[in-house]
Amino acid sequence: MISSLYYTSVMRDTQNKTTISVRLSADEERTVRRMAKRKRRTVSDVIRDAVAGIVEEDRKTISRPYDDISDLIGSVTGLPPNLSEGSGDQFAALLREKAGRRK
Repeated sequence: MISSLYYTSVMRDTQNKTTISVRLSADEERTVRRMAKRKRRTVSDVIRDAVAGIVEEDRKTISRPYDDISDLIGSVTGLPPNLSEGSGDQFAALLREKAGRRK
């Protein structure tokens, strides 16, 4: 696990990649180096893969309200097909009625 992330300098190379510094404990460094050796990849590749995995996992956990109920959309049967027609007008009328009661 990456313990701290510090941006010490930003440099872009010809491939438009940014260089950043990461502080790791001795155990974390050993783990990353072992993984790199075992996978025959660079330490940077291992860290990039770890960051990509964290980002992907984060994307899976962030959901919109629509995503939470998307399986329900279109699943109700037997109702009139025009339920949403004029709903904006009905809502506006409801708001006008409420505003009239407050006066």
